[in-house]
Amino acid sequence: MANLRTAQKEQTRQRLLDTALELFESQGYAATTIDDIATAAGTTRVTFYAHFPSRRAVMSALIGDLDHILERASSPARASTAAALVDVVHSGDPARIGEWVRTQVSRWPAIRPYITSAFVAAAVEPEIRELVDAWAEEVASDIKDGLDLADRFAPASRHFRGVLAFEMLDRANMNWIINQWDHEHDPAIDVLVEAWVKLLTEY
Repeated sequence: MANLRTAQKEQTRQRLLDTALELFESQGYAATTIDDIATAAGTTRVTFYAHFPSRRAVMSALIGDLDHILERASSPARASTAAALVDVVHSGDPARIGEWVRTQVSRWPAIRPYITSAFVAAAVEPEIRELVDAWAEEVASDIKDGLDLADRFAPASRHFRGVLAFEMLDRANMNWIINQWDHEHDPAIDVLVEAWVKLLTEY
């Protein structure tokens, strides 16, 4: 019975998250209230508060879900890390780096509601802005870790290379969100891959 109650609680929590994500994307974070989320999820404000202390906490949990989609795991050194990214940067293999970038691009449709919701929430919630900034820093730090392991480029330049690589990927993602071009075959992706290879390898 206890296991059933636990499963039901988790189902309710996930339904609240899924509903909030849909509402954040369709009507905007600022315009979505706790009552909107609870009602659309078929539950009550009391049930909402049993799972989340605030709308901001829901957005934080959704950013955690984004980590899962992007295969980022908890790290003792920082909130999250992507071992695969560290590994491909360490390898310095242009083909592997290109494959990693293209894999991320293929995930753009799945992560679009998370990215757009977080972007809007960050504009009105300083705590979410800090989370988003920290998340970007974690990706840049993964790249730096890979360069450190390879002992490639001047040590003082490695972190900034990570920042630039992330910013290029993020900017391309936001451009796709706005313009909805063919993210699988557009020549822009070839340029993005080329830029990553030039920035992170010695080829």
